[in-house]
Amino acid sequence: MGFWDVLLFNIAAVLGPRWIAASAHNGTSSISLWIFAALLFFLPTALIIIELSTRFPAEGGLYVWSKEAFGDFHGFVAGWSYWIYTFFYFPGLLSASVAMSVFIGGPKYAWLADSKAYTLGTSLGTLGVAVILNIVGLNIGKWLQNAGGVSTYVPLLMLLGIGGYIALHYGSTTHFSWKSSLPKWNWDTVNFWSQIAFAFTGMELVCAMSEEVRDPRRTFPRAIYASTFLIAAIYVTATIAVLALRPAQNVDVRNGVFQAISGGSALLGIAWFGVVAALLVTIGNAGGVGATVAGVARVPFVAGVDRYLPEFFGKIHPRWKTPWISILIQAGISAAILIASQINTSLAVGYQFLVDMSVILFFIPFLYMYAAIIKLAYRQDRKTNKQAVLIPGGRPGVWIAGLLGFIVTLGSVGLAMIPPGSVASKPLFELYLVLSTAGMIGAGLILYWRGAKRRQTI
Repeated sequence: MGFWDVLLFNIAAVLGPRWIAASAHNGTSSISLWIFAALLFFLPTALIIIELSTRFPAEGGLYVWSKEAFGDFHGFVAGWSYWIYTFFYFPGLLSASVAMSVFIGGPKYAWLADSKAYTLGTSLGTLGVAVILNIVGLNIGKWLQNAGGVSTYVPLLMLLGIGGYIALHYGSTTHFSWKSSLPKWNWDTVNFWSQIAFAFTGMELVCAMSEEVRDPRRTFPRAIYASTFLIAAIYVTATIAVLALRPAQNVDVRNGVFQAISGGSALLGIAWFGVVAALLVTIGNAGGVGATVAGVARVPFVAGVDRYLPEFFGKIHPRWKTPWISILIQAGISAAILIASQINTSLAVGYQFLVDMSVILFFIPFLYMYAAIIKLAYRQDRKTNKQAVLIPGGRPGVWIAGLLGFIVTLGSVGLAMIPPGSVASKPLFELYLVLSTAGMIGAGLILYWRGAKRRQTI
């Protein structure tokens, strides 16, 4: 993978139209939230990832960094949490992707977004394609990620064009002002704040595949800086464009971007424009799934090699040289959770549960990463490693970046535990979140202790 491969991989892994829809549903206050998150979370995180990936360019990413800083146990907890978050992330992403894909047929098929049969069937099919391509290998699988990066960004540029033209010639649906764009505390919507931070994550994924990137110490910084700017800019401007086309209360949190594009293109007499955008973003979301499958599957693979997980996690396909067992297990559990999340609940509540579980589990290893960058700043190799790209400002710069990331992440985990106003039974929803999180972490600890005993007998 070269510069453009990594750049497009990052866009596919990070950028999500569903987060733009969710932010537009939250209203104009999301504009300032995007800007604050970009400056106080996304930029510090990018600087940290660049330093760690160039100091420790090894397969495994977050797992390796946490292990370097805090030892095997904490490295395993970070790696395990990072892997199992995908069990909930994939179903949530796939559910949103399917809700967007219905606009390929035009507005008359929008009702399919609320069909459980269509959602489950299409989601499982998309997951299967991403898995097969990544088992075959990155030489082929990377083209899904590359197509995903382009196909995610282009429809959002189309959205900007439609939104700008209609706002200029017909007027904006939403009134924008400095006061209305500031954050507003509301217990029914504050859960969304954690999604803003989560929407900026994924840049670390490609670092888990350092051994498959050409000249990672040179490629990572250039690609990460470029993708950071492109992603932050489109999140802010696309949210404004959606709100220019639709009032916040009428924006669906899953497919609101394509409600806006479809409605805007119909108003201009170019309905086919919305169909093209929906087709492109469906490919883009498949690329996002592929990017996550490709990156995260390397974490249990490395843990399997280290013998903390069963040895079959470390198996390499004899022909395609990919961690195929790890990829298949990851996809199989995700498929099961996708099905289970839709039993005896609405699509909206099931989707919210998947998003909150993804946020909580995903941010546990991020807390490790922010603590690791501070601890590793005092190691001698930071001064002697001439190929590493370091955080500016020396140790004070490291402390600022690490603390900003840690505080925002810890706050996001807490906010993810607060159910939104759309959830009828809030105590039951919170109980599901707590029990599911504890069960997932507990299962990993059992495997770790069994693996540690196995290592001692070897």
